This record gives sequence, structure tokens and C-alpha cells, in this order.
Amino acid sequence: MEEETKNRVNPKYVWFFLAMAGAGAILFLIFLFAKKVSSPPPVSEKIPVKIQKEKIAEVKKFSSEREFKDYLEKAKNISGFLGGRGGGTPLEMKASEGAELPEASLPQTPRMGGEPSRVSETNVQVAGIDEPDLVKTDGKEIYFSPSWPEIMPLDNAVESSADSKEPWPLRQKGATKAIKAFPPDELKIDAKIDKNGDLLLVGPTAGETGKILVVISSQRYYWTKTANKIYGFDISDPEKPKEVWSMEIKDSSSIVGARLYKGKIYLAMKTDFSDNPSCLIEPLIIQNSPFSVKCTDIYHPTTVVPAEAAYTALAIDPVSGKVEKSVSFVGSSDYTSSVVYMSPEALYVTYYYPGDFVKAQTSFFSENKGLVPDWLVQKLKNLENYDISSSAKMTEFWELLGRYQNSLSNDDRLKFENEIADRMGDYLAKHRRELDSTGIVKINIDNLDVAAAGSVPGKLLNQFSLDEYKGDLRLATTVGENFWGGWGWRRGRSSESANDVYILGDDMKIEGSVIDLGKGERIYAVRFIEDKGYVVTFRQMDPFYILDLADPVNPEKKGELKIPGYSSYLHPITKDKILGIGEEDNKVKVSLFDVSDPANPTEIAKYNLDEYWSEISQTHHAFLLDTKHEIFFFPGSKGGYVFSYTGDNLKLEKTVADTQIKRAIYINDYLYVIGEDRLVVLDEKNWEKVGELEL
Repeated sequence: MEEETKNRVNPKYVWFFLAMAGAGAILFLIFLFAKKVSSPPPVSEKIPVKIQKEKIAEVKKFSSEREFKDYLEKAKNISGFLGGRGGGTPLEMKASEGAELPEASLPQTPRMGGEPSRVSETNVQVAGIDEPDLVKTDGKEIYFSPSWPEIMPLDNAVESSADSKEPWPLRQKGATKAIKAFPPDELKIDAKIDKNGDLLLVGPTAGETGKILVVISSQRYYWTKTANKIYGFDISDPEKPKEVWSMEIKDSSSIVGARLYKGKIYLAMKTDFSDNPSCLIEPLIIQNSPFSVKCTDIYHPTTVVPAEAAYTALAIDPVSGKVEKSVSFVGSSDYTSSVVYMSPEALYVTYYYPGDFVKAQTSFFSENKGLVPDWLVQKLKNLENYDISSSAKMTEFWELLGRYQNSLSNDDRLKFENEIADRMGDYLAKHRRELDSTGIVKINIDNLDVAAAGSVPGKLLNQFSLDEYKGDLRLATTVGENFWGGWGWRRGRSSESANDVYILGDDMKIEGSVIDLGKGERIYAVRFIEDKGYVVTFRQMDPFYILDLADPVNPEKKGELKIPGYSSYLHPITKDKILGIGEEDNKVKVSLFDVSDPANPTEIAKYNLDEYWSEISQTHHAFLLDTKHEIFFFPGSKGGYVFSYTGDNLKLEKTVADTQIKRAIYINDYLYVIGEDRLVVLDEKNWEKVGELEL
């Protein structure tokens, strides 16, 4: 029995092997026509700001089909991604130097002809670049696309055949609605567009007439015939929307995201390579004509990186639907950890590099002399240089470790496992900034050329983790958690993680840093506002940090506040007041922070809702701020909530129930609360209901 036990690999390591195989993906996404990329640099434990950049690798186009295919074949040896297609985060873009406080809703210029003078816009990170959302308005019409097209009841359904292009019959109710909204006593549905998706509204630009509504039907509508398509509708007459162009995303491709900037649509797509890739990829069809990219027009780093897919970025004329310019590049098939951020001058693209597990494990055993025999350490060092895939290296690693384990008695094996668990914590704490990293590429907007490249330790949370201010790029990362999190060695212990803020200046070199915020925790929310940074970390308590970033070379932590729960979204209400929306005791929590004294931030008001969830935790688009009436809105699972913050108090001013609330907008002094099947109009002066419309 003992011999049988010795020859059987511990089930713990079977689980561990499966986890490691899935994490073998190197999320090395080099987005857009890059010429330079920096390799993840070693980090000084004592002075992380003194990170030295390794030699920068050149990026160029493939010279031939043979070079293209040879490169992809070599890339397989460093790629272990198992996920294939799948969802990802939207393209994260942002504009503005940050000189103005970001507002959820910005008053527009007063209009002629009786049009409203005050109209809200989609809550974006900073004004200037629009983001797709369920609701758009021009001040007279509201365009609303329900989250999910509604399925017809079975008694009204027509059984679909094998040849049917519509496997699930849908109600017309699931269409995008054009709603006459202003004045509110004339509410009506002007038209229904039989397409669902996230919306962009392109107003008439200089010298043009008419408006274009762009409907982006991406992965979340995958069961309908409109899935993975983009449509442009002329809505000059909202009662008679007219489809003027369309694009069809090919089966091997998917939409990463889109933005609207200065009257142009910027679209990003991913096209997975097949096992035997062709030199001609066709990510989409425009007006029945394939849009193709030759492999010799695809950029790649001269050093081999994971390359399971081609990414294509396109600038599109929203009036004609024509592609004005595009660029393609190789990258990992998993783009979920990538963030794209846009300023008026530059496009910043980040890619997450989870690091080399075998290399890290070899380093661990090398530092912990005597834990395993020298022959095993030497074999692991040799394994690092094998020209095989990362998944093959993982298999070999566990084979070698299993051989050593099987040579031990049950008593010695138990001791070995506990020694690893104990020593791994110290190793991770010492090396947490060397294990994983985020690379950043800066591309000039005017000529689509690479200006610089850099990298920082750790992983970003989302688009709010980046911000450009006066030519410097600020980034907030969590270090030491993502590389090892839940990998078996240290299950249940998280003391190895920490959180850093880095400031990158000229040539994307690190100028300054604030490190070790919230040890043992991870970032839940970030907001940069002018020369201040606000970071929320969480594990059991909610440390709210204020950073002074005025001196990019010597940034510093000014204040810290520890309170129960956490904030997952931060929004500036005034220059000295920050709103936080998150959770406490499994309930939605709203906090108002006074940051007038950065060294002594205080929570001056809070409100705990009888709600377990709000869509604000998933998207900032669900939030609305109206500074004129000093109120803000966000939806919950039970209804929509209007809060007043007058006098630094949080007062629940109004609620709207009995429908699945999605968004709210304001037009003049009317608040339009939009649910999946009902729209309610409230007078913001007295909160009386002045209109209602079934959708």
C-alpha cells in the first residue's frame, strides 16, 4: 500500500496542474502598429522607482507569408492559452488633460428653436470621448436598446427550422426604440429599430446635416441574427430611421470595443488564427464587400510573443461606414486584461504579462537551498530554455516534481508540502514586483506612430487605473496577487499582495512611485483628479487613500481612512468631495468623503441601501450626476435611486420601482428614468411624476 501511495501523484498537484495549464496564457497584447515594446524589467525591492528598462525590441511587419507562419509556429511554444474566443472588456479610452473635474453629465450649449438648454450625456471617464451604452439622447429624442432582446412566449413562437437564420423568435418589443422625450407631455415611441446593441449617437458635424445612430450588436446578442454586426442609421427624421450602412463581423472575429472621438468611430477587433492560418485575414464584411488584411501588413515584435490572434484597429466614417485607416498586429487571444486609454494626443495600450511560472518556481527552489535536491534544481534551470510550449514546460515541471515527491515517504512528503507553503509566502513578499507586469505602449494620434514604451509591476484593475496629466501617465496596479492567486501553494493567504501607483514621464520611464498601499489587499477603485489620486483597497476593511501627485518625481501618500466595506466606484462631486458607491455587509453602500484636507480624509455621510447589487459595480455608465440640483442617480436590483447630497448630507430623495431600471438622463429640469419596459419622467423641482411611457 505504501509503495502504491508513493507512485501516485498527490491529487492536490493534479488540481494545481490544471490551474497552471489554464494560466499558461501570456496576455501579451501589443495593440496598434507598434515599433517598440519594453520587456518586463527587474524591480529593485528597495527602490522600485529605479526600475531599469531592458533592451527595447523592435516591431515590424512580416516580410513574407513564410515568416508569418514560422513566427506563429514559434509563438505556440510560449503560449498556453486554452480559452479560445470569448468575452473581453470594452476598449477603454479617455480624453482630456484632466484640468477639469470629470462630470457624469455635462451641460450643453443652449440651443435655438425651443430646444432644451441642459442635456445630460453618458457618464464617461472624462469628457471628450464618447463610450457606447444602452441609452443616448440629443435632447429631444431618447434612443434606448434593452439589455436583452425579449424572447416570445412559446404559444406565439414559430418553431425554427434547421435553415432558420433566427433560432429564437423575438418580440418587436426587444428592438431599439426612438422615443420622443421633450417636452415630457408629448412622450411617445417614434420608431422601433429591429436591432439591439450598444449605441453611439453621432450629431451633425460642421458642414453636415443629419444624425447617425450606430448600433453595435456584439457578443451579448449572440443568439440573434443581428449578433456581431454593426449598423449605421440615419435618424435625421427620428420617426423614419433609415439604415445606411452595415458591417458583419466574421465568425473567427469578435468586437473588442468602440469609441466616438471627434466625429470618428474607433473600432477594435480580434481575429483568431486557425491551426493553418492563411496570409489573408478577413475580420469583417462592409456592405457585402470583405475587408481583408494581408499578413505582410501585420505588425509583430522581432522577439517572439504569444500570437494566437490578429488585432485590427479601424477609424470609420460614421456617415458612410467606410474605413478611413486601419492597422493590424499580433497578440494573445485573451484580451480581457488589456486596457486602452485615449488622450487628445496619444493612445495608450496596456498588456498584462503574467510571467513565467517555471522560471519563478526555479528561482524559488534556488533560493531555498536544501528544499529539493540539486539535480532537480538543475533540471528546472534546463527546462527554462527548452524550445517547447509553456504548457509542455508545465507538464514537464510537474513530472519532475512528481518524481521527487514519489521518492519520499509519506512523512517526508507531508513535511515537504508544509515547507513549501511556509517559505513561499516569504518568497512572494520579497519578489512580488518581479513576477507579473503590465506593459504600456504610447502611440501618437496624429501619425499613428509609436512614441515610447514602458512597463510597471503588477496588474491594472480597469480603465480608471490610468490617467494622463500634464504629459505624465499615472497608473495604479496590484502586485503579487495575480501571478500566484489561488494556485495551491498559498491558498487562503493573501499577505503577499500590495498596491502601487507609478508615474511615467518622458519616454515612458518611471519618474516616481507610491508603493505598498493596502498590503494583503487588492485595488477595488481608483480615480485620478488633477494632481491628486484616490485609491480604494479592500480585503476586510476599506482603506481609502489620498495621494499627492503634484511632484511626479516625489509623489506621496497624504492621508488614509479605514472604514467597513469598500467602494467599487469613485466619482468627484465637487473639488473637495468624493462619492463612493460599493458594498458593506452584502448591501449597497453610498459614502461621501471630504478630501479638503488630504492628510485627514473623513467619511462625512453614508447610506446603506436595502439592496444587494447595483449595476454601477459593473459599469460607470449607470451613474448620473446633476450638479444643478445636487443629486445623483444609480440603478439597483429593486429599482432606481435618486440621492441628494445638499449640505454634505446623503438623502434618498426619490425611488422608482416596479421595473428593471437601467439608466437615467436629464433634459432641462426633468429626470427621465428608463427601465426595460417603462420610462418615468420626474420633475426635479418637486420630484413629482409628470410623465410615463410603456416601452
